[in-house]
Amino acid sequence: MELTINGSKCNSIDDVFKVASVKVAEFIAEYINDKPYVIAHTSGSTGKPKDINLLKSDMKASAQLTNDYFGLTNESVFYLNLSPDYIAGKMMIVRAFELGAKIIEESPSNQPLANYNSNERIGLGAFVPSQIKYLINNPEKLLLFDNIIIGGGVLPSRLERWLAEQGIKAYRTYGMTETCSHVALAPVGSVQQPFSALGDISFSLDERGCLIVNAPHFSTTKIITNDVVKLLSSTQFKWCGRIDNVINTGGIKVFPEDIEPQIAELLPNCRFFITSQPSDKWGEELILAIEYSGLSQNEVKKGDINPALLDKLKIKLPSYAVPRKYIAVKQFKETYNGKIVRELPI
Repeated sequence: MELTINGSKCNSIDDVFKVASVKVAEFIAEYINDKPYVIAHTSGSTGKPKDINLLKSDMKASAQLTNDYFGLTNESVFYLNLSPDYIAGKMMIVRAFELGAKIIEESPSNQPLANYNSNERIGLGAFVPSQIKYLINNPEKLLLFDNIIIGGGVLPSRLERWLAEQGIKAYRTYGMTETCSHVALAPVGSVQQPFSALGDISFSLDERGCLIVNAPHFSTTKIITNDVVKLLSSTQFKWCGRIDNVINTGGIKVFPEDIEPQIAELLPNCRFFITSQPSDKWGEELILAIEYSGLSQNEVKKGDINPALLDKLKIKLPSYAVPRKYIAVKQFKETYNGKIVRELPI
C-alpha cells in the first residue's frame, strides 16, 4: 500500500487508521481484504436500502477509466468529503488508492473546503449540487480544482452556465451503484451537453427506449437500466428521465427530470420535485411538490400556484409542462443516500 491522506504517508492499514476517519479507514480495510467484493448499498426509489456485492475487479476497472479520462497520476490530489457509505465516496477512495495518490479528507458537509487553507491544486473533486452552490459563493476555493464531477441530484441551469462562464472543468455524471459510479460524463455548459461514454463503454436501447450499458471491462457486460434516453450514437445520449417517473398529460409524455433544472432557477432555496395527480381533462396533471418548514410534521397543504410564480413558469416551460397546482409538506421522504423519494401523501 502506498497512499497519502491529509499529508501523511500510509504504507499499511494501521497507518490509515491513524490519520483517516473511521469510515474511510474501514472501507480501505474492506477493499484490501481477501474477499473479491465489497458490500455496497443501493436504495432504489423506495428509500429502503438493499445490500449488493460489488466486485473489486469492477471497481478497479471503473477507477482506471476515470483516472485515464482526467489524466490523473500518483502525484494527483483527490478531494473527499462524500461519505464512503455511498458509491461516490467509495470510488473516490478507490481512484486514489489504485494510483497511490493523495487524498484530502474532510467530514461530509455542504461547505466543502471550508477549513482548507492550502493553495495546492486538486486534481479531482466529486460534489452534489448543494455543495456546488456553496463553492460558487466561494469561487477562490472552486478555482483550486482541475476537474469536478457532479452527481446525486439536479444541477440548476443557472449554476451550469456560471461554471461554464468561469471556465471551470466540471462534468455531470451518469451512473449507479451497480456500475461502480459513473460510466458517462457530460461537460457543463451554457447549453446542456449530452453524456459521452468512458473508455470502451457503449450504449444501446431496449424495447422500452431505456438505456442499455455495454461495459466490456465489467464482469456483467450488459446492464439494463430504467432510464429513458435519446440515443445520439453508440457512445452518446441525452438523458430524459426515469421511465417510472414519466407523466402522460394530454397525450404528451413529460419527464420531470427534464424540466426540474429550469424550475430550480425560480426556487433556488427550496427542495421540490414534479409529480402528478389524476385529471378528468388531461389524464394526468402536473403538480409541484415542495418542502415547507412552516408546516407541522404531518400537515399537508394544497392549492393553486400563485400568479407571479405561474407567470414565470409559463416563460420558462412549454405550456404542457407548466404545473398549476402545488402540494406542500414539511419534509420529503429520502432514500438511504439522501435522494428525494418522489412520493407524497394522497
